[in-house]
Amino acid sequence: MKKRYSEEQIIGFLKEADAGVPVKELCRRHGFSEASYYLWRSKFGGMDVSDAKRLKVLESENARLKKLLAEALPENEVTKEVLRKKW
Repeated sequence: MKKRYSEEQIIGFLKEADAGVPVKELCRRHGFSEASYYLWRSKFGGMDVSDAKRLKVLESENARLKKLLAEALPENEVTKEVLRKKW
């Protein structure tokens, strides 16, 4: 799924709101919903652009490790089952 706004843009929106721009005005000006704003605030609130980039890297690494684990678990089960049958 392609995201409409980058992390840098989202953090910019949040900083605008922190500077005193009303949330409704900010949402109307940039074309997103208030629900999106509050979701972004819960995820990116208090972050800088560098923090958001680091978060993105960590999330992709976490997804890669989960995939590796999901692939390794069935192999371990098969190995355990074979060893049980041998003894």
